[in-house]
This record gives sequence, structure tokens and C-alpha cells, in this order.
Amino acid sequence: MKNRVRQQFGSIVFDKRIKTWNFLWWENGKRRSKAIGTVHQFPTKTSAWRAAKALRQMLESTTGTISSNTPSVRALVEKYRAEKMPSRSDTRRTYEVWLRNHIIPKWGNSALSDVQARPVELWLESLPLAPKSKAHIRGLLSILWDFAMWSGDLPMQRNPMEIVKVKGATRRMRQPRSLTVDEFQRFCSCLLEPFETVALLCCCLGLRISECLGLKWCDVDWLNSTLRVERGIVSQRVDEVKTTESRKQMAIDRELLEVLKRWKQATQFSAPEDWMFASPIQVGRLPWSYHQVWRMYQKAASKAGIGRLGTHSLRYTHRTWLDAVGTPIGVQQRLMRHADIRTTMNIYGDAVTEDMLLAHSKIVRLALPISQTDCGTDCGSQ
Repeated sequence: MKNRVRQQFGSIVFDKRIKTWNFLWWENGKRRSKAIGTVHQFPTKTSAWRAAKALRQMLESTTGTISSNTPSVRALVEKYRAEKMPSRSDTRRTYEVWLRNHIIPKWGNSALSDVQARPVELWLESLPLAPKSKAHIRGLLSILWDFAMWSGDLPMQRNPMEIVKVKGATRRMRQPRSLTVDEFQRFCSCLLEPFETVALLCCCLGLRISECLGLKWCDVDWLNSTLRVERGIVSQRVDEVKTTESRKQMAIDRELLEVLKRWKQATQFSAPEDWMFASPIQVGRLPWSYHQVWRMYQKAASKAGIGRLGTHSLRYTHRTWLDAVGTPIGVQQRLMRHADIRTTMNIYGDAVTEDMLLAHSKIVRLALPISQTDCGTDCGSQ
């Protein structure tokens, strides 16, 4: 009860340096202070509180109410940006979208203590967004609450966002698109280089498009037939990969390695530190952008008669084909480089490199046209 009164009507604080009582309150996201008197004038905190009554009434008459002793959401967001905002640019960009478009317009002038479970849940229900997007906004509000407690702006307590429910948050509005073998090969036949090689890598290795565009020639170990995923490209900025598990050395089949060799011989940017898919428009300083790749994918998909196709569909296709060739779940987890499939890891354990290479080779033979692979010999031996 005392804490509630203190938050609603401000607080009295004793300054030990100059021996004075001060009245503190929050106004427009900023903390304000007004001296009440010395310790000789007001020996106790209760007497200083009584002396501040006139000041409280004056402030209430001009502002309607005194802001909570907790900072406003807008002020907390600025503090969070300076101290705890993730460094990964893709994550930061996503957070900024939720903050600028939804959280600050609705809650910016409110004290964080007013951002409680019931009003937040009702607000989220009213938003014309997908359930997954609503869950992301709830998660960011939860992060702000944790940050406020970590920074000492709020006392330690249960985060109210933990009890906010978002219906359908775990269900997709649209099912992810996976291509059949025939659809993928028709799609690739309509792509020009280097976009065909980009598609092959994403499908055969399950790479995210940011990881594929972030490859350099030095990431390929030609002798040991491996590829190292070290970085990503997001909005034409070099960035970290999505998770720690995503940074992996992957086995690469000899047939796919030959595809890379042919592209290396064809491109004018083939030095070890050059981008594997360097853009001539950028004179090799940057790879082709995501938007350029996406446009090429749409043209090829339309020409192939398979409908619209997102860049992430090839990663979904990789997972579907892993199932189709009978790959054990433990091997799938490692090939997909998922960081949070804990159940799969605990039940099936780690997969050996030979199994990973075998499963990957099967995917390559599905993706590449039969004329480019010795499928009769290799598949028979498997």
C-alpha cells in the first residue's frame, strides 16, 4: 500500500549531502525534484511529507495528476536503447518496428507500472495483426519490464506480461511453402546465375538467405569438402548469424562443390575474401541484395508456373526433403542448425558426420538435374 501511494503521489527523499528533504515526481518521462526544507525545519520524513502537501495539490491542479515514480514507457525505451538493445542489426531493426509502430504510440506517455496484463491483453486483441506478431509485441513489453527491474526503476516482482495470453500465437496463419522435386528443378531452370547457385545452396544446405548472401570464397574448404557459415547479410549490412548453433562447419557434397567451382570460374570476383555472390552493381563491395534475389525468385517462379515463392521456402523444402529421404531426427536437427529443438537433441542425441554427409548428398541428388549427377551409381550404392 505504501508503495502504491508513493507511486501515485510522488515521494520524499532525504539528500544526505546538503541535509535537505526533496519531493520527487515524474513528469513527461523525466524525473523532477523540488526542495522542501532542511532537516532542522522538518526533523522527520512525516513532517516533510506534510509540508509537501501544498506542492502536491498545486501540481495536481495543473497536470491533473502526478506521474508515477516509475519512468514513462517512452523514457524507459530510450534507456533500453542505450543500454540493452541487442547488437544484431536484424533483431534491433525488428524491435524498432514494434516500438515505433505499436508500443510507443499506445503506451509511450504511460508509466510502466500502468502497463498491466489486462489492458495489454485487450489491446493486443484489438490489433489487426497476426497472432505471432502480437506475441512478439508482448515479448518486447516483457523485456522492457525485466529491464526496468534490472535497472532499479521498478522493485523486483513478477513480470505481468507472463500472464498475457495471445490466442493462436503458436499457429501459423499460412502454412510454409515447400517445393516438390519437379517444382524445384523447373524453378532452377528459369533462374540465371548466380541466382540458380544461390537457390541450390539454400535448398541443399538449408541456408537462410542472409547466410547464403554472406558467404565468402574463403569459407569453402575445397580439400575437405566443407563450408563454414560465419556471418549473415541483413539490409546490406554484415551481421551475426541468427543463433550460436547457426555458426557451423557443414559437409558439402562433391556434386554441389562442382557447382560452386563452376561459378567461381565464371565470376569476376573470385579472390578468397570476395563475396561468393558479389554484385557487379556494387563493384564487388557487397553481395546481391535480398530484394534483388527475391525479385529474381518471383520472376522464375512465375515463369515455371509454381506460383509465388519466398526465399525461406527453400529452407522449408530442405527440411521436407530430409524427411522424404528418411533422415533421422537427430541428423535433421544438426543439418538445420536449429538452436532450440531441445526435445530432438535430448532424445536422439548427436549425429555423426558420415550420417550428415549421406543425408546431405541425398538432398543434392534431388535438387540437381539427373544429367548432372551419376545418380545410378551413387544412389545404388546407398
